[in-house]
Amino acid sequence: MRVFVTGASGFIGSAVVRELLEAGHQVLGLARSDRSAAAVEAAGAEVHRGDLDDLDGLRAGAAACDGVVHTAFVHDFAEDAAGETDQLAVYAAAAEKDRLAIEAMGEALAGSGRPLVVSSGTVGDPDAGVLTEDTAFGRDLPRVSEQTALPFAERGVRASAVRLPPTVHGRGDHGFVPQLIRIARERGVSGYPGDGANRWAAVHRFDAAHLFRLAVEGAPAGTRLHAVAEEGVPVREIAEAIGRGLDVPVASVPREAADEHFGFLALYFSRDVRASSERTRKLFDWRPEHPGLIADLDEGHYFAE
Repeated sequence: MRVFVTGASGFIGSAVVRELLEAGHQVLGLARSDRSAAAVEAAGAEVHRGDLDDLDGLRAGAAACDGVVHTAFVHDFAEDAAGETDQLAVYAAAAEKDRLAIEAMGEALAGSGRPLVVSSGTVGDPDAGVLTEDTAFGRDLPRVSEQTALPFAERGVRASAVRLPPTVHGRGDHGFVPQLIRIARERGVSGYPGDGANRWAAVHRFDAAHLFRLAVEGAPAGTRLHAVAEEGVPVREIAEAIGRGLDVPVASVPREAADEHFGFLALYFSRDVRASSERTRKLFDWRPEHPGLIADLDEGHYFAE
């Protein structure tokens, strides 16, 4: 297959590109800068210049390939916003950009039977317990990637969604865990909210990339897949691993002080985000084989400045 990959030079997208190429596929990778284009070319993929604002370019990239894997998203919203209200507004704007991009690529694939695989998340209803592949999201969430993509299954697109947990870890990670490390380094203590019993699902980026390949190769239209290797790692254990890595004390942060201590991350680090991948493993014979989150942290590469 020739696969159009958005976010091809990113943390997850670059792993997807490697996975696809090693499996014998060809890749057309979206790149918005010279640096990204050089990384995509160095990986062995063909470069398609553009970004998520270039809807015509996205349509052209999708139309020129046998399928699409969409991993791109504007992740710098937290850095651009001073407060929680602004942060949520900027995130909503990024999600709207994501929706329009998915619609453009879906339109290009309509009636073709070709696959469109989009990345989604496992952060849904905080009172829902363990999220499963059967749990559908409503359109009241800020990000509606799967809600936008999956209806294209009724328009002749083999659309599917790969749900990612709050931490996709590995070398080069620039998500939530590095932010927690930065906060611990600045404050001289690795904190966790309350008793630290709430949990985060997790997956190594190479295991996630393998699932994206399985999805583009054969996921039935309308499928939701869970790229979840660990159903729930207690956030206290995450804080303890960070404490070991930085050689700083570990301490509870009262819930009422979480916003001040963690900043925008308090909203996420205080939530219980558990997810099962039992159905995904059974249907696709997906077997995560890379280190878990705590083992990855204990390797030490997260703490190199």
